Amino acid sequence: MLDQKQHIKLPEGSIEKDTTTLNLGPTHPATHGVFQNILEIDGERIVSAVSTVGYIHRAFEKIAERRPYYQITPLTDRLNYCSAPINNMGWILTVEKLLGLEMPKRVDYLRVIIMELARIADHLICSSVMGVDTGALTGFVYVMTYRELIYEIYEEICGSRLTTNIGRIGGFERNFTPAAFEKIERFLAEYPAVLKEFETLLTRNRIFMDRTQGVGGISAERALSYGFTGPNLRAAGVDYDVRVANPYSSYEDFDFSIPVGTTGDCYDRFQVRNAEMWESLSIIRQAMDKLKDFPSDVYHADAPAYYLPEKQDVYTKMEALIYHFKIVMGEADMLPGEVYNAVEGANGELGFYLISDGGRSPYRLHFRRPCFIYYQAYPELIKGSMLSDAIVCMSSLNLIAGELDA
Repeated sequence: MLDQKQHIKLPEGSIEKDTTTLNLGPTHPATHGVFQNILEIDGERIVSAVSTVGYIHRAFEKIAERRPYYQITPLTDRLNYCSAPINNMGWILTVEKLLGLEMPKRVDYLRVIIMELARIADHLICSSVMGVDTGALTGFVYVMTYRELIYEIYEEICGSRLTTNIGRIGGFERNFTPAAFEKIERFLAEYPAVLKEFETLLTRNRIFMDRTQGVGGISAERALSYGFTGPNLRAAGVDYDVRVANPYSSYEDFDFSIPVGTTGDCYDRFQVRNAEMWESLSIIRQAMDKLKDFPSDVYHADAPAYYLPEKQDVYTKMEALIYHFKIVMGEADMLPGEVYNAVEGANGELGFYLISDGGRSPYRLHFRRPCFIYYQAYPELIKGSMLSDAIVCMSSLNLIAGELDA
């Protein structure tokens, strides 16, 4: 019995296999969310990758089809939560397009300020986290102070910080306070010097350049065939921006440039986002100057059928009481129709395809989510690269799990 050899049974084909299967995620700290990537690696070189889409799917579109229109805005907060106000505005503008509501110029400019602040907050996180993933923590800690200031501005305007639910169909729920304008002015005064110093830390840093140049590159043709938009498409050299191609919220009144790259790699994506932060600062400055030409008490349209009346009017006027009841109970008369509306989200074209049958809830609703498209290209971008490059590539695409798996 002692002479008998003990044989270990191995899975069929395991001896011939030259690669190792590695799960990158869903709980890996470098994935910045719940992403699952099943990699086949040869040493540290990625041979192939399979990405799981829908790992934390929450059925937002179906939930929205059972809710009154004004109750859908909080759902949009949970898409790209790094820039929630843009999601809020995108949905609100879609409903206003269906209803044919025209906003006063001051409301448009206030919305532009909020959306550009959200864009800066989003790009600030993406660019600084790219530094973290290449071993440079300092820049991240430094700029987060100013993301905190942006959150304080949100709090002054709507009372919330991360999931903002900011704005209403027909305008804003309340006017901007003097404290909000003071904090915006403070941000415009202080952040440019911080952004310049942040760029100095990383842009020409040899280690950062070696880790990002030539990594995760994509051609303009390939990016377009996938359906790329936003900074990731512009980094490949295509100057498509929804704010210019199909202006909304009076963006045509502003003077700004569209930064573009050439190679579509991680370094170009980093450069494009940083350049867009400078353009956003310019847009906010222009909007603040334009607000001086309008009465300071205008923050919503004259649309009593869709915008909540003043509370004191509800107690004293029958018409206001009826409108208030119908809006709160989700019984406001909605027009039947089919619309698609897109905004330039921080990650690209964020679109809302809405079909209304005139009922209290949408008949059908679909979100065009930029991250859903980028993640499908991710395996192609990392194939043949090192395992450490896959982390940097994911950061540069700014994949947000909430937007991917809505």
